[in-house]
Amino acid sequence: MSKVFVNIGLSLDGYMAPEGMAVEHWDTPEYKGWGAKWGALMGWILKQQYFRENLKFGPGGETGPVNDMLRHTMERAGASIMGKRMFDQGERSWPEEAPFHTPVYVITHEARAPWVRPGGTTFYFVNEGPGRALEEARAAAGDKDVRISGGPEVIQQYLNMGVVDELEIALAPVLFGGGRRLFENLQDGLPQFRVEQVLGTPDATHLRYVRVGSDGAGG
Repeated sequence: MSKVFVNIGLSLDGYMAPEGMAVEHWDTPEYKGWGAKWGALMGWILKQQYFRENLKFGPGGETGPVNDMLRHTMERAGASIMGKRMFDQGERSWPEEAPFHTPVYVITHEARAPWVRPGGTTFYFVNEGPGRALEEARAAAGDKDVRISGGPEVIQQYLNMGVVDELEIALAPVLFGGGRRLFENLQDGLPQFRVEQVLGTPDATHLRYVRVGSDGAGG
């Protein structure tokens, strides 16, 4: 069976997104700093050759261990899952050729027909909850893995369900002081994880945790 993995960026104080992060808040004085905070969190990825190729930003970019790690993460995923909030942000900011190139299952209460994008990405809108979204994503992924992309509430649901096999976290040396935390609303009896890999760079420490009892192999 395919593995289920989380792949996200995280601030040093445990936030996945800064306070007020939304396109509509770009010019709101109360939240005007979110863009700079997000840039500091994810600046490492913008430098990578694979990321630039994937989003068609043009030639250039860094090669090496981080670029190889990023390529492996994207290529192992046969399907992705995300929440409606993350989708709403991406729908307004992703390029026409969305950067997933797989089926993406959006957990939402809103009924909507599948949204087909160039380059192999199709968004499916699942109204029956995270269990149903995972069932459909596993079927679509085949022998590849299922990536839980976010946001934090969606990741928390899958952690509480006990189905997450691996956590891939890019821990950036930035403090948000507020926003949307990753590790909240968690129940007792969660799976335990062990450290599988640590890759340190000035921009982020890349951490890979594997659930105890798993062999850690990818799809």
